[in-house]
Amino acid sequence: MNFFLVKKTFFDMWDNMLTVFLLNIGFVLVGGAAVYLPVLLGFNVVFSYVGVACGIAIFFLYSGAASLVARNMTDYQTTGLRDFLEYFKTTWKQSTFFAAITVVQALIVLVAFPFYLSVGGVLGVAAMSLIFWVSVVWWISSQYFYAVRARLDESLRKIVRKSFLLFFDNTMFSLVLAFGTVVIIVLSAFTAFLLPGIATVLIWHQGALKLRLLKYDYLEENPDANRKKIPWDALLIDEKERVGHRTLRGMIFPWKE
Repeated sequence: MNFFLVKKTFFDMWDNMLTVFLLNIGFVLVGGAAVYLPVLLGFNVVFSYVGVACGIAIFFLYSGAASLVARNMTDYQTTGLRDFLEYFKTTWKQSTFFAAITVVQALIVLVAFPFYLSVGGVLGVAAMSLIFWVSVVWWISSQYFYAVRARLDESLRKIVRKSFLLFFDNTMFSLVLAFGTVVIIVLSAFTAFLLPGIATVLIWHQGALKLRLLKYDYLEENPDANRKKIPWDALLIDEKERVGHRTLRGMIFPWKE
């Protein structure tokens, strides 16, 4: 299933190359704004922090709308600018909440770690360890946030709850997902994040949840089935047919196939 997810993500990106490229240009612009705002407001420490928070909020607001575009790509649908604007209107609350959690999480790590490091001793080490692991669990679980919003629920409480449930019920898969996210980001650095870019990260997350939900559909239909032995080959038949068999020649020169 993991290897097919990699294949599907690549071809979903390839089949929507122009849209992915345009989305990534947007990510570069909003990312630049997120970096520039604190510098612009750097004449005052408080304003500088406000600039950081606003920059993060802008980035997440854009990501929320882009995540629904990514969902459409993984569902083999097309999306236009009008859809993006509509998606922005429907996701801004969840995106703002996600941004706020990220800011708070970052502040806790930046403030609490130095404090407990200065405290030292067993208490300091225990506190730092707790903060570290809670942060790691949240960061990995948060990969599901936009995908859950797109496919399962719009309630903030339920989105967070289901994100954690997905992590704890699919821990190894979630770690694979996190590793793939890091790989995509590292590869994107070589192209100034234009390709594969953050848009492909969202495709990766959306595709991951879409395929993982097949497991829960199967278990719902077969409550006595072994949860550790999911027949992925059978569950992925339709998706594999949709992705199809591709050749390098056909990808570059599709009209010659």
